[in-house]
Amino acid sequence: MTSSRLALALACLLAIPSFARAQSPDIPRLAPIVARPESDLAPVVERYTADQNSIDRRYDVNDSPLQRKRERDFVTGWQARLREVDFDRLNLEGKADYVLLQGHLKYQVALLDRREEQRSEMASVVPFADNLLALQDQRRSMTPVNPTASARTLAQVMQQVDSLRALFEPSPVARPNPGNTGTPDTATMKPGVTPPKASAPKISKTVANRAALNIDAVKNQLQRWYRYYDGYDPMFSWWVKSPYARLDSSLTRYARTLRERVAGFTAAQLNAARPSPNDAPIIGDPIGADGLKADLEHEMIPYTPEELIAIAQHEYAFSLSEMKKAAREMGFGDDWKAAMEKVKESYVEPGKQTELIRQLAREAEGYFDAHDWVTIPPLAKEDWRMEMLSADDQKASPFFLGGESILVAYPTADMTDEDKLMSLRGNNPHFSRAVVFHELNPGHHLQQFMQARYNQHRRIFGTPFWNEGQSLYWEMFLYDHGFQATPEDRVGALFWRMHRSARIIFSLNFHLGKMTPEQAVQFLVDTVNFERANAEGEVRRSFSGAYSPLYQSGYMLGGLELRALHHELVDAGKMTDRQYHDAVLEGGAMPIAMIRARLRKLSFAREGPAPWRFADELPPPIPYVKK
Repeated sequence: MTSSRLALALACLLAIPSFARAQSPDIPRLAPIVARPESDLAPVVERYTADQNSIDRRYDVNDSPLQRKRERDFVTGWQARLREVDFDRLNLEGKADYVLLQGHLKYQVALLDRREEQRSEMASVVPFADNLLALQDQRRSMTPVNPTASARTLAQVMQQVDSLRALFEPSPVARPNPGNTGTPDTATMKPGVTPPKASAPKISKTVANRAALNIDAVKNQLQRWYRYYDGYDPMFSWWVKSPYARLDSSLTRYARTLRERVAGFTAAQLNAARPSPNDAPIIGDPIGADGLKADLEHEMIPYTPEELIAIAQHEYAFSLSEMKKAAREMGFGDDWKAAMEKVKESYVEPGKQTELIRQLAREAEGYFDAHDWVTIPPLAKEDWRMEMLSADDQKASPFFLGGESILVAYPTADMTDEDKLMSLRGNNPHFSRAVVFHELNPGHHLQQFMQARYNQHRRIFGTPFWNEGQSLYWEMFLYDHGFQATPEDRVGALFWRMHRSARIIFSLNFHLGKMTPEQAVQFLVDTVNFERANAEGEVRRSFSGAYSPLYQSGYMLGGLELRALHHELVDAGKMTDRQYHDAVLEGGAMPIAMIRARLRKLSFAREGPAPWRFADELPPPIPYVKK
């Protein structure tokens, strides 16, 4: 930090009234904050982020021709600018940011290429998308609208849409007309037999579902375009109102046809009065071996998917052995599923879950207060809140979500009796005790609290290996330190640990094309003893598209990376627990391999640190020993 910036920070500190400094226990920690070393490249990352936000706001027609071109030009332009930086003159934090930004830009190009490939797979069934999205592009570019040309475009696209839809729908066979001329009598066609016609494009369920979603998105953009002019431009309304309404209806019917005829939706799912994506079939969109390779490279993980699956299987075997040990203490022998059934039946009555969550959160904070493991500022214990997940949200998130607020899953009055029971059992006190701190302190809430106060420019480098990996790391850390003392609490903790191993196995196998969503659901039921509804929610959440392909792997793998790094730094006596954990939080989000390079002060070139085979340096997992 420059002397002028330090002086300004100290002046601000001195300007705080004395009564405020006395009343707030957070204020004394400001002094060491202002003296921390800063990245030479932080202003560059901040400028990139600001520019990216401007591009996103301006080119907001998702997947349009203009947006695609502008995004690619923007990213490749920044790649060229970054290469002009004198890497060798940067300080360590600046070099870290250089590597992180370079990797971020490279990955953005890979994602653009991936979307191009996905677009080409849909081209035969959605060839009209660019023509319609270009209308909104022209509006955002403030090009004067031509109502007659617009109406003509809509009419032409409608004919194209209807022709494509007809290829996927069964057609009745026409009988010769009464005059025996051989000409089909369309008025007396019989259903059930398909006449000769052009073949429908051959597409998979995955591509059909993606295409239907794409049509929905195009419809929304077309609606934005239409509403902008309708009523404000009388000639536009005169020409465009009717063709727009007909095209909107045609697009709706076509998307339904793709879902019903190819993707496997049922009529009941499509006819629901208030259809929810959480009631749709679980389809997903696997990215394949090449996609996983690019994503793993971005995360600085020098392993193949098959090697990661083997690591997960090894971790699962440890958890299973510990689970059987707890089951024996509970009197069930090696029948760990019977022990887990007893634990699931310990749920609190409806209406009491919020009291339990508050109690468990304070218990965890008290446990950390009793040790010197990590800094949890008093304000971080004060500012978190609690909300409940709706019945529909629980179909995709059957357990907790967390961050600034903890979002609690528990039955609602309008659930079916079966779903109520599954929600009660899946959120029992012993399961909950093992993960409340995962969501709050020192988990996601503390992560967000620190990100708002340290190295804010690194938020764009966010990764599940950092945020979910840390929270899972704390689960393993507390298990090692005896937080789960009763066999019932250990069953609850091991349920989640087995779950996180299973996530790696089913998610990577899905993206490799070796496991279907239905098989993933059954895998969770069989290997982790999930309630089936909760397993379906977990798999739906994993493959809905809201999470990156490696997200579910990031929990256990990120936790293991942090565990290996703890062994290198803390077990070796180079840092204390508190120093290590604070440094991880305050350094900001990034792949764990880059945290290692920073904390160990390793030298590295523009290409980044040398590959880190973290599993080779993992300490053996610590079995529970009754004290």
